[in-house]
This record gives sequence, structure tokens and C-alpha cells, in this order.
Amino acid sequence: MSKVQFEDLLKAGVHFGHLKRKWNPHMAPYIFMEKNGIHIIDLQKTLVKMDESAAAMKQIAKSGRKVLFVATKKQAKQIVSDLVSAINMPYVTERWPGGMLTNFPTIRKAVKKMSSIDKLMKDPANWNNLSKREKLQITRQRAKLEKILGSIVDLTRLPAALFIVDVMKEKIAVREAQRLGIPVFAMVDTNSEPKGIDFVIPANDDASESIKLIVSEMCDAMAEGLNERKSEREKETSDKKDQKPKVRKSAAKKEAPVVDEDEVDLEDEDIEENDEDLDAEEDEDADVDIDENDDDLDPDEEDED
Repeated sequence: MSKVQFEDLLKAGVHFGHLKRKWNPHMAPYIFMEKNGIHIIDLQKTLVKMDESAAAMKQIAKSGRKVLFVATKKQAKQIVSDLVSAINMPYVTERWPGGMLTNFPTIRKAVKKMSSIDKLMKDPANWNNLSKREKLQITRQRAKLEKILGSIVDLTRLPAALFIVDVMKEKIAVREAQRLGIPVFAMVDTNSEPKGIDFVIPANDDASESIKLIVSEMCDAMAEGLNERKSEREKETSDKKDQKPKVRKSAAKKEAPVVDEDEVDLEDEDIEENDEDLDAEEDEDADVDIDENDDDLDPDEEDED
């Protein structure tokens, strides 16, 4: 990730604030000076806040979660859509649909309806049975849904965070995020309210070059986090593949122990010798019993005589 320098911020006009009479007193810590009735933003603090925000967004991307980018201003629409779509993150550049976060299930139903219309249009049997007026109504509805919700089709659950270009213009989105406890990253100008914003980036939110510089920096940080996540997953899968053959070999060794033929022959010889010894002992015991019986019979025979 290329680190933004002080000169880059200066060239992009990030330091220009609003007129003094339009300022918000809560932005005083981020204002460097006043010149010709215009407040100048402290770019040193902007650099620090940008680094903090980039690190936090990198961790969110590394964990596999989504960040929703919101920029409905005319000069920010095209810039945000081009940069954010490159990293496959959701964004809103048209009108913010009220209740998009607080009433998320209803928004998901609208997205599913758009996908069902796509299936209908791809099915020639059902599509051709519709009248011309019905087709026109469906295509208009599809275009309207695509314009508002087309960029959040992949957002299947609430985002992990919001990145907002103008806090004043997107105040509804900020309130919904605050109500749900979703962290908010935002470009905050001198006329905006920084309270309630988790990651404040003091910057000019009206100049297109300023917006492009800061949004591209955030996108680069998220892209780096996604690449790290991908490399870690590949490493885990390779480790699992390496471990599986070792387990199989050890199991095979346990199931089939190796026995030497010499040991088997020696054991057979020992068994045969033991059998011979037992046979000899049994013969001796039998001879002893016969001799005792003969001795018992002799006295009886003498008495009969």
C-alpha cells in the first residue's frame, strides 16, 4: 500500500474548508488556521486519521466482512463507483433508500424481486406469454431497482462498517448506523458534525481530487487486507494437504506391524522343545504309577497261597 504524503494532500486541495461563518465549533481541533474568511484544515491530523482508518478497514477486509460506501454527491458518484467496484464492495451512489439498515429484510426482498425478474426475462416461454404493456412495466421496474439497489446485490447481511463522503448530506445513513451500532468512517469538512463518527477524516469533501485521493487510499488498504486473507487461506489448505498423507502412513504402520522371520522360527523351536519336555514328564509319571500298583498286588497273592 502506497503511503500518502503531505504534498499529495496539499495538491489535491484536502486542506480547504468552508467559510468561517458556516463552521461547526466541534471541528475546531482539526482546523489549522483561517485565511481570507476560509478555514484551513490541519493536514498533519488528516494524515494520522487516514492511517488509523486505513488500518481499521484493512482488518475488516481481512476478516471477510463488508464495508458499505455511501456517496450520493454529484462529484463523488463516478469516483466511488469505479474505485469500490474494483474490490467487490457494496456502495450507494444514488438516493439513500430510507431504512436500508434498520429495515434491512425489506431491502433484501426488493433485491430478490429483482433477481426473480431476471429469471422471468431469461425464460422465453413465460416472457413471451406476457403482453407488451406488462413487459414494459416489468422492465421499468427492473431498471428502477437496478439503479437504486444494483450495487448492493451481494450484500446478504448488514455491513461491518460504513464509509461516508459527506456527513451532512448522508445524515440519514449516519443515524441508521448509529442506531444499530455500526462503525462509521467519514470524510468530515469544517461545516460538519464530527460527534457520533467513529473514524473522523478531516478533509475537503467537495473537491473531486480530494475525494478520489482518500477513497483510493481506503480501497488500497482493503485490497491489501483481502490479499492477505487469500494467502492465509491458501497456506491453510496446503498445510492440510501435507498433513493428510502422514496420518495415513502412521495408521498403516500401526495396523500392520513388521515381524522378523528369524524371531518366528525361534519361537516355533521353543514351543516344540516345551512339548517334548511335557511328553517325557507324562511318561515318567505313568511308569511310577504302574510300579506302585504291582507292589500292592504282591502281598494279596501271598495270602491266598
